[in-house]
Amino acid sequence: MASSSPYSVKWGILATGGIAETFSKDLLTNPASRDVHDVRHEIVAAASSSSKERAAEFLTKVKAPSGAKAYGSYHELVADPDVQIIYVATPHSHHFQNAMLALEAGKHVLCEKALTINASQARKLVEKARAKDLFFMEAVWTRYFPLSIKVRELAQSGAVGTIYRTIATLISHVLADLSINADKGDGKLTFPDSNRMVNLDLAGGALLDLGIYSLTWLFQTLYHLQPEAEKEAPTVVAAINKYHTGADESTSLILQFPKHKSMGIGLTSLRLGTDPDGHNSGGAAIRIQGSKGEIQVMGPAYRPLQYKVIKKDGAGAVEVVDCPIPKDPEQDWGHGMFWEADECARCLRDGKRESATMPWSESIVIMEVMEEALKQGGVTYPELITTDVFDPHSPLNGRP
Repeated sequence: MASSSPYSVKWGILATGGIAETFSKDLLTNPASRDVHDVRHEIVAAASSSSKERAAEFLTKVKAPSGAKAYGSYHELVADPDVQIIYVATPHSHHFQNAMLALEAGKHVLCEKALTINASQARKLVEKARAKDLFFMEAVWTRYFPLSIKVRELAQSGAVGTIYRTIATLISHVLADLSINADKGDGKLTFPDSNRMVNLDLAGGALLDLGIYSLTWLFQTLYHLQPEAEKEAPTVVAAINKYHTGADESTSLILQFPKHKSMGIGLTSLRLGTDPDGHNSGGAAIRIQGSKGEIQVMGPAYRPLQYKVIKKDGAGAVEVVDCPIPKDPEQDWGHGMFWEADECARCLRDGKRESATMPWSESIVIMEVMEEALKQGGVTYPELITTDVFDPHSPLNGRP
């Protein structure tokens, strides 16, 4: 007889920055507040590469249980026998080395996106997870939103006919766009040159940081829904404007799937915002266009709360569907990252090593697309962060 108790996952948090804080607070919300009753989450440890004290401050800030352990090194965290799965929340420049450190230690891994700097690194991580029989997933949280699931179902059902284009701003036949306006008006951006958004040492640039969300919408509507026997990776045409640091400040992508006669347009920029006034007055961030209508997803692309369905024969009628993110009333918190954590828990409970919603093969193809786009735009990163050779003593892994 199946257990009536929820399956509990014990998390270790690797890094203590803003995204780690948001994810951890989501982990600690009451699952019942989002109508989840089969899994739950515990934070048993966190590590900062700077000091044990920083990790302890982090655990206090996110209101982790009093028994959660604070570590001053990533090596200590991955060696903790109580940790079941590691959440890698460092800049993407560090992902390959940090995720490999955890996998080598026998830990399951949820790694932030962009997964790596290049496709070779992604392949090496997948190979290691497979060899060690470990769960491994790219943390593309938006894919696990109920809104995203519903949009994929609508696209697959033929509700708007055959999907020929998606446009996303962060742009395709799907059009998808995720852009932020950090323009100072004097040719510079509001970020200092040392900031991870524009610093080549931290794999800075619009594409890897923001453009991954545009690609999320292009891929989950144009690639993910292709039958397995007919999977077709896209051809890529990219245009990039570089910032004075050498990072990409604006990138436009056209992805073509010739056999499926579909295209995706993905946009991302640090110079202008997808949503100029913060009220979606500029229209949808995502447009998924089919032969019988289109689905519009209102931005931001990473955390959408509403979609619209417009049909060719709808006589001007527009179906508007709101998808609010539930909050835990006791904590007055709920950001939406808990759904990807729930997926990790269910996969671990069921003995799965990858998520069907974000499979390893798809993460690799997405990295191939981004690598090709950066190559076409002449963006290069230092050897320290692009190497696909694991070094446990790499400065990216901090001190032992």
